[in-house]
Amino acid sequence: MVHLWVRAEQRENEERVGITPDGVRALIAQGFQLTFEESRQRSVPVTGYAEAGAEIAPEGSWTTAPDDAIIFGLKELPDDGTPLRHRHIMFGHAYKGQPDGQRLLARFNAGGGTLFDLEYLTDKDGRRVAAFGYWAGYAGAAVALKCWIAQQNGGICGPVGTYKSAEQLLADLQSGLADLQKRPTALVIGALGRVGTGASDLCAAMEIPVTGWDLAETAHGGPFPEVLEHEIFLNCILARPGAPVFVPADTGTVNRRLTVIGDIACDPTSDFSPVKVYDRTTTWAEPALRVHDDPPLDVTAIDNLPSMLPVESSEDYAAQLLPVLKTLDDLQSGVWKRAYEHFEEHSKKVTA
Repeated sequence: MVHLWVRAEQRENEERVGITPDGVRALIAQGFQLTFEESRQRSVPVTGYAEAGAEIAPEGSWTTAPDDAIIFGLKELPDDGTPLRHRHIMFGHAYKGQPDGQRLLARFNAGGGTLFDLEYLTDKDGRRVAAFGYWAGYAGAAVALKCWIAQQNGGICGPVGTYKSAEQLLADLQSGLADLQKRPTALVIGALGRVGTGASDLCAAMEIPVTGWDLAETAHGGPFPEVLEHEIFLNCILARPGAPVFVPADTGTVNRRLTVIGDIACDPTSDFSPVKVYDRTTTWAEPALRVHDDPPLDVTAIDNLPSMLPVESSEDYAAQLLPVLKTLDDLQSGVWKRAYEHFEEHSKKVTA
């Protein structure tokens, strides 16, 4: 019997969850055992999971879970160096040369555990079976617009937080734009994907003119002077080998209209990042990193953007992922086998 243990997220401002109470009911009906941790911050109350039939465990108690339990969360574990003995489902951010990722893989090697990275759950054609992309794009465009509004008022974007709904977010943005006499233009690269669609939809809702680019417009490999001709640039392309550089390191010093970069893909420590003007993610407390002053150039790159809209993003993602979770009783084929092969390949490269 599959024992799926859903852990509480331990990262600040992370209110999402990868399964709904209806999903728990479906897995229990299939014969799975479900343990669900309490959480101080999850957007979906734990009572719904208890009513669905899950066993409820204290927050953070996954470390004492039986060896055969599969631990399911979204974002990173505490970076405390402890060996990891369980099989974990989560976003590991460990396969693109990230320093934190190498430490994570070393912990799996030390404990004998396994990482099934949610980013690498793919179908036979290499397409991800579930992604938060749409809401990442939507929220990322919203934060970039907040940065632009702050610049128009002579400042830099202050702290951001979660919203109960997308409607509440739009109302907040509309309030910020109300006293301004103009709207920025935006360039979205990756416009046909999930992330780019979400970013474009947010801009459309705010009446922001959008130039949408995808593979056809970027196939020549650069340079891309058009990026400099828009006030806001939204990067929705994942860092991967061969990715073009859209924003070179010297962008701050050149003549430009560009004042805000929303790096929604958000992988600045990767060797393959297409945005070279910054080297660290930004935070909810300080969402904008000013990389140049005259004129200002701010980068926003928050790596858990969908949690700004935790209810919508959780429901969307959980619906995509549930059919795959139903196949956890067969880890030797399909999606789970492909994910394990990625883990095996990269974990072997890590030195103790």
